Parts: sequence; C-alpha cells; structure tokens
Amino acid sequence: MGNQPLIVLSEESQRTSGKDAQSMNIQAGKAVAESVRTTLGPKGMDKMLVDSTGNVVVTNDGVTLLSEMDIDHPAADMIVEVAETQEDEVGDGTTSAVVVAGELLSQAEDLLDQDIHATTLAQGYREAAEQATEALEEIAIDVDEDDTDVLEQIAATAMTGKGAESAKDLLSELVVDAVRAVADDDGVDTDNIKVEKVVGGSIENSELVEGVIVDKERVSENMPYFTEDANVAIIDGDLEVKETEIDAEVNVTDPDQLEQFLEQEEAQLREMAEQIADVGADVVFVDGGIDDMAQHYLAQEGIIAVRRVKSSDQTQLARATGARPVSNVDDLTEDDLGFAGSVAQKEIAGDQRIFVEDVDDAKAVTLILRGGTEHVIDEIDRAIEDSLGVVRTTIEDGKVLAGGGAPEIDLSLALRDYADSVGGREQLAVEAFADALEVIPRTLAENAGLDPIDSLVELRSAHDGGDTAAGLDAYTGDTIDMDAEGVYEPLRVKTQAIESATEAAVMLLRIDDVIAAGDLAVEDNDDDEEMPGGPGGGMGGMGGMGGGMGGMM
Repeated sequence: MGNQPLIVLSEESQRTSGKDAQSMNIQAGKAVAESVRTTLGPKGMDKMLVDSTGNVVVTNDGVTLLSEMDIDHPAADMIVEVAETQEDEVGDGTTSAVVVAGELLSQAEDLLDQDIHATTLAQGYREAAEQATEALEEIAIDVDEDDTDVLEQIAATAMTGKGAESAKDLLSELVVDAVRAVADDDGVDTDNIKVEKVVGGSIENSELVEGVIVDKERVSENMPYFTEDANVAIIDGDLEVKETEIDAEVNVTDPDQLEQFLEQEEAQLREMAEQIADVGADVVFVDGGIDDMAQHYLAQEGIIAVRRVKSSDQTQLARATGARPVSNVDDLTEDDLGFAGSVAQKEIAGDQRIFVEDVDDAKAVTLILRGGTEHVIDEIDRAIEDSLGVVRTTIEDGKVLAGGGAPEIDLSLALRDYADSVGGREQLAVEAFADALEVIPRTLAENAGLDPIDSLVELRSAHDGGDTAAGLDAYTGDTIDMDAEGVYEPLRVKTQAIESATEAAVMLLRIDDVIAAGDLAVEDNDDDEEMPGGPGGGMGGMGGMGGGMGGMM
C-alpha cells in the first residue's frame, strides 16, 4: 500500500512539469513576439487578419494584431497582456514591449540550458530592469509643453510606418492642437478628443473642429438647419408622454373621453416644448426618444432637437458648451444651458451630422479623419490614437528620448558595465538582459532590409564615443543623430515597455508546472494528443491563431 502512487488529479487533467513546462511557455511567448516583430519601425510590414465571419483587418499596430488574433494559449495570453498594458498606460510602443518580452524569454532559454536556475534569472532580470529605468532617466531630454516643434515631431514619430506618412505633417499638427485644447489642471484626458472617421476624400482633407460633431441629424425637417449664438440644453431622458410606474388600464366608454385623453397627452408634450423654449434653449440634445407631437411643437418654437444622442457625445457636449445634463424637462433652468457660437446640420461625404462649434475655450474637440477606403481610415485612426497617447504622455511627464534604437543601445552598453559589479550567476542574467534589448535596433535594421550586424556595430561604436542620441536611419541605413533629426519617443514609452516585458518574462520563467484541467485537456487531446503548446509543439495551443490569421503571413 505504501508504495502505490497517490493520484490527486482527475483522469481528464493533464500535467506538464519542470523543463518541459518552461520550454512550452517560452516557445509560446517567443511565437507571439515573432508574429508581430516584422511590423516594427518605419519600414515594418502590415498583417492581414481574417476572422471566422470574413471581416478583414489590415494593420501593423501591435495591440490591434494581438487582440484580433484568436490566441488560446495561456502563456501566450500573458504576453498579449504586455501589449494591452502598454496601450492603456502610454498608447504606443506595444510592438516594442512584446518583442522585448519575447527576446528576454529567448535569452533565458539559453541560460536555462546551461543549468542557471529560473529564480536566479528572475532576480538578475529585475535588477537589470531597475538599472535600465534609472539609466533612461539620466539620458532623457526635457521638453516644455509649449515646444510645438518637438511635440509635433513626437506625434509624427508615433504614426511613422502606419500608412499616414503622406500627410504626417498635417496630422501631427492636428494632434498637438487637439491635445492642447483638452488639457487642463488635471492633465490630459484624450477621451475628450472625439475622432470622427469619414470615408471619402484624401487624408489631407482631415481637420480639427473646436467643438463636437454628433453623428445624428435634427428630428424634423421643419426645424432650422443652422442657429447662431445658441443656448444648448442636454436632457438625459425622453421627450415623450410619461408612463405610469405600475401597469394601468384606461376604460373609454364614448368618443369624447378618448378625445379628452388624447388632448391631455398632447398638452403634456406641448408643455414640455414650451418649458424648453421658456428657459431660452435654441438646441436640445436628448438621450432617448422624442415624440412626434413634441417634435412638431419644438419645430414651431424654432428649436433644433436631436434624439438618441450617445452618452459619450453628451459628455463631450457638456464639456464643450458648459451645459449641465438634466434628467427631466421640469428640472431644466437657464443655469443648465450651455453656449455655442453656431450649431448647424452639415453634410460630410453624403452623411448628415450636427456640428456644435465656436465654443468658448473648447475643452472637447473633434478630429475629422478622411481617407479613401474604410481599411485606410481605420489604420490612420490607429496611428492617430498612438500619436494622441504619446503627446499626452509628453505633456504630462515633460521628458523624451531619442528614437531609432538609440536608447536600447545605450542601455545595453550601460548594463554590460553594470554586470561586472553584480556578483554570482545574476551577472549572466544582466548580460542576457543587455543582449535582449538590442533586439529593437536589430529588428529595425532587418525590417529595413539592412545588415543587422553591421548596423549594430556602427551604433555601438557611436555610443561608445559618447553619442547617446545615435540611432538607425531606416531609410538610408546610416547612423545619425536622432535628436537633430527630430525622432523622439516619450520616456514613459520605454520605461513602461521594459517594466511590463520584464514582469511578464519573469512570471513565465518562474512557472515549472502547468496543469490543464478537465475539459481543456480533453479538448486539446482531441486535436493533437498533447497540451497546448506541448513539449516541442511551441504553438500547439495557439491553434486558433492560425485560422484567425488567415492571410496574415
């Protein structure tokens, strides 16, 4: 009895332990990084993702790619979280963060084969990441929020390689103007910048509206198209006959009673319209519906009414005009009204929209993006989103770094020097971390069709000579001064990428046991007789990714 094995897992469960588990997780992480690596840099390639319903996404935006892929491997999912964290915190650098995480795992694999313990690796990686963050602070360049040129260069760097180069100067200017418009004492909330995508025209037709564009039209043709010096009311409810709180039944015995009942409903609706007019409102935005009779009375008062306005639009309208939303018409007062110099219904590319413009000190703005096709404009939208994020981050932090792989080379050299002072086997982990960081300039060179070894040698030589801003020009292959060239990235993009990539890599390296319980193990066995990404399988559990990526490669 004493020698019999004790089974604590169900028969359907499957377990991978020790080096097999580590290898499985490392292969999954590397595979995710490899899938987005070719998109990095100004000459990065795009990917086409086709989902099960036939929807097509063409992009080289890291977080978009990873979120659209049908990834079901748990370790791979943890690398995807790196990109999502990077997107939430900074708005750019998602591909870099994932590529660094994948390279950290790749470097760790070699050290694990040399019998370096995973805990030692984790400790060395953490020390290296901490040292790298401090080193980045030392080489950071201070930027004033009034330095328009640098802010526009930062915006342009973020959108490089995303299909917006032809109008990069215009879009960068619009992004900086938009971020400055919504900045206040609490910082910058880019949610107050609405991006309106309009298919038709060229990218050069894009413009910034200091105000809000609502993708609706006035509810009645009898209402005016345009009004100047408009008082704006926002109602978070309906302009319809109020229903009773409980189910009620009305018995009508003769036509006079029915007529009286209808007249009472009509009187209620007329009273609503008169109340809105009496407080001086010229335009009313309603969250819910507007009864046909109420539309008629509002039109008689010369009031523009818009119904079914999204809550996000209402928030922006309130911020732009100064109006205060009310839940009931009875509560509406003159103090609740906002102001706009003009409210007009205009046509853009065949669609009618309401423009609320000429607002005093607009704290909510709308960026109109134009493009020839839906796929083009979607990619430009992603580029603009990244640019808004980096400009916001720069204004908040006031620190930037030269781009083009310059910070990574500088960090790599600094960490190699630091490794000499680290005792024990952690020194090998710090050196591996330094090697991993060089994946960024190496990838930039590869994606530009250059020799990565020659490029790295030149960059190291320049940085050894004290040129901390020396980076790779992907177009010419030369090593140039990125500071002089105006290629910048916010400091937070790099620090966040290094921190999140390190945390993800360390977490995966510390896993030495993977247990797939119940249905998951059975399902995977039906497919390939082993666990997701099982030993030697690498991408086994990312099976959905192959189908989801259709024409990707």
